[in-house]
Amino acid sequence: MSSAASRSPRKFLVVIDKTPECRVALRFATRRAQHTNGRVTLMCAATPPDFQQWRGVEEIMRDEAHAEAEAMLHEAAKVVNDLSGILPELVIPYGLTTECLAALLKEDKDISILVLASGAGKEGPGPMVSMFGTAVQAIPVTIVPGNFTDDQIDALA
Repeated sequence: MSSAASRSPRKFLVVIDKTPECRVALRFATRRAQHTNGRVTLMCAATPPDFQQWRGVEEIMRDEAHAEAEAMLHEAAKVVNDLSGILPELVIPYGLTTECLAALLKEDKDISILVLASGAGKEGPGPMVSMFGTAVQAIPVTIVPGNFTDDQIDALA
């Protein structure tokens, strides 16, 4: 058996958030997975509240953060499935996005490529690109220009 046949399919990871460029990363990863018989993993962190008051309030806020992350993931999963027929893996860790992402990359050795899209505005490339685009990682990071159109993404992927 060849080494290519024994390898598991490429797994493309996309961090789902509320940024406009997230759509670009999602489409690129989906199209790459589709063209390479790969898989897609979507991660959306349920971010803890900035303050901790009473235990009951904190638990409610945690539940709300989880529900919001879950809704965002299901919406993104529908996009992946509609574009490619792929059913993505969904991951909802609890914590700060950058910390959760670093932990997931350590934990899931099947993830082959982290796909990010750069911010298209004057604010700069975005926090994820700033952190993971320059940090030494165990996997390649693909950074797609955040202002790409669907046609440009499809041609590139």
